[in-house]
Amino acid sequence: MADTHPVTILCLASYFKGTTFLTAGKAAGARILLLTREKLKEEPWPWESIDEVYYMPDLRKRPDVLYAVSYLMRGEAIDRIVPLDDYDVETAAYLREHLRLGGLNESTSRFFRDKLAMRVQAQAKGLAVPAFTSVFNYDRLRDFMAEVRPPWLLKPRSEAGAMGIKKVHSSEEVWRWLDQLGDEQSFFLLEQFIAGEVYHVDSIVAEGKVVFAVPHQYKRPPMSVAHEGGVFITRRLPDSSEDAQTLLALNEKLLQAFGMVNGVSHTEFLKGVEDGRFYFVETAARVGGANIEQLVEASAGVNLWGEWAKMEVAQVRGEPYVIPVDKGAYAGVLICLARQEWPDLSGYQDPEIVYRVHKKQHAGLIVAAADAQRIEALIESYGQRFTHDFLAVAPPLDKAPT
Repeated sequence: MADTHPVTILCLASYFKGTTFLTAGKAAGARILLLTREKLKEEPWPWESIDEVYYMPDLRKRPDVLYAVSYLMRGEAIDRIVPLDDYDVETAAYLREHLRLGGLNESTSRFFRDKLAMRVQAQAKGLAVPAFTSVFNYDRLRDFMAEVRPPWLLKPRSEAGAMGIKKVHSSEEVWRWLDQLGDEQSFFLLEQFIAGEVYHVDSIVAEGKVVFAVPHQYKRPPMSVAHEGGVFITRRLPDSSEDAQTLLALNEKLLQAFGMVNGVSHTEFLKGVEDGRFYFVETAARVGGANIEQLVEASAGVNLWGEWAKMEVAQVRGEPYVIPVDKGAYAGVLICLARQEWPDLSGYQDPEIVYRVHKKQHAGLIVAAADAQRIEALIESYGQRFTHDFLAVAPPLDKAPT
């Protein structure tokens, strides 16, 4: 029997993201509460879709957040807690465990945040991963460096995307980095560097099954863009292609192995240049960043944030979640850091342009068409023009700004 009591969803946001979830949740009839940082007060949140907003100095201090949300629960019957940013995934799980609410628990959330936990679980379930080792025991670390030829990647276990990753070429370089890290070194892993193309699959999971998934390929690996600069480009692959079929199968196997029951995911795989094999890179229990929300909507006609909100509301009410239909078009997104404060994209006027990024010091747009080859031609041309017209390069960040 459907539950008719008002649905209340608490959204955690350490950064300004996920506004579509807020508007879609409100449109579905939910009461929307937002807990965010004081620093984000002036961001253009969709205030008309937010019933109450609460501010804290730092959402990373979990005991403080736990006390605050527990106090809030005295007057608010919260049904769901949803993280709007990668950094909030484990905090949301921590709160769910304490408040006994549905959703990813702490153990499962590790598979979607901790790069070491991801690799251990993926390998145990039969998925290919690059050779790796934890940074706990020095004898095992020495054995790894003796057995696996460099270069290697020294990766933070819980940073987002390519942030904080160091490419190292010798054991001496590894030891120097570990000396600098000191007590923080156990929060890193060391991994074999495999040259190749990087792909991502963006999915909706309902009742433990992948009910919607779109495969994409980056023009350049995100780590290369983050560390060397350049234009970030990704586009949808034809579902009928061999790579797409392989990716969709691997993505389904992975998400089942990681225990996702309901929600959305952004999962990356790498296809090795030398062996042509697909390796699991990382996954996240959220919508991908860098305008992937708009990219998927342009090609498939499905907004992942909006669908996640509809799913949460339906589950609380005991109603079936209606699986969206993929319209099957093609789309690509281009974004770069710009030299200009507000880049002028008026010279880009092809009818396939469906979205323009409006963000200070950034140039970006999305193109969509029924023909995959037309998208390839546009992103190839636009990528070169962006480099000439806008591209600026900044040093990579080791950690997300506070």
